Amino acid sequence: MLMTFIGVPLSVIGSLLHWSNIVLFIIYCLTIVALASYMGRATESLAIVAGPRIGGLLNATFGNAVELIISIFSLKAGLVGIVLASLTGSVLGNLLLVAGLSFFIGGLKFKRQSFNVYDARHNSGLLMFAVIIAFVIPEVFSINMNETKTLSLSIGISVILIILYLAALFFKLVTHRGVYQPSTEKAAHEEEEPEWGKGKAIAVLFIATIAVAYISEHLVHTFEYVGETLGWSELFIGVIIVAIVGNAAEHASAIVMAFKNKMDIAVEIAIGSTLQVAMFVLPVLVLVSLFFDTTMPLLFSWQELIAMVSSVLLMVVISNDGESNWFEGLTLLAAYLIMGIGFYLL
Repeated sequence: MLMTFIGVPLSVIGSLLHWSNIVLFIIYCLTIVALASYMGRATESLAIVAGPRIGGLLNATFGNAVELIISIFSLKAGLVGIVLASLTGSVLGNLLLVAGLSFFIGGLKFKRQSFNVYDARHNSGLLMFAVIIAFVIPEVFSINMNETKTLSLSIGISVILIILYLAALFFKLVTHRGVYQPSTEKAAHEEEEPEWGKGKAIAVLFIATIAVAYISEHLVHTFEYVGETLGWSELFIGVIIVAIVGNAAEHASAIVMAFKNKMDIAVEIAIGSTLQVAMFVLPVLVLVSLFFDTTMPLLFSWQELIAMVSSVLLMVVISNDGESNWFEGLTLLAAYLIMGIGFYLL
């Protein structure tokens, strides 16, 4: 709370007085993380009212709103590499860091935690489609294409991804709502009282999102200087720093949910957010880039692709039984650290 009320005024004052870019970078990042915690608390309150699936979707959406805002301003500044890297980092962060911490911290309190196995299997198929098919295919086919054809391929795949994502939401929330949901899960969520009322939660989300948008625009302008000063590559800033800052709300919420043994929401946040990034946020950014000077084709580096595919396969194998423990969480965290070291040294 203190960081929010100090950080927002400091961000405004610092940008007006042109403080050091390193100092501003730290203030902006900490303030966005503090604002994200408010967004997390607001969405948690709404999740109690709406149920685990819609709650997880809300949390993923508003968590990804931060990253979407940062990415749009980065695109506007022509930083396509950082945008693609941050989206790679978001996939790795959600599948390995967020899910890993959730499984690990929840597993320290409970020997065995379970979540909806039908949702896990449904999400596994979508993950493999969104990352392995939709991301690898453009890279393979574009080898023999010029820039115009590559962009056309990216636009086509982006439109298909958005349509399938909306169809997946319709499937889970309308046509098959409650079909695979245990009745005990429904009862568990009816007992808890939300921290904030519906109106207050929505107001907090709205105000926090506006504040994040303002700070994100200024944060983007510090990337180049910070990278040169600290020796960080554009890839490392995107994959690790921007991804962690941009997804702070989901990180905090998923871990809290796991600690409370609400694994359905924790898993929905981690995997649901990954699907939203891959099937909605990234395709939207490809289409938005058409209105800027620098367009963004759906092409990742091989390091980014292999890291994302490995993360998806590991998460599918670990989550498909509908159960988790602290060791599985530690395995996911170890994979994240290995990849983090690799991206740092590139």
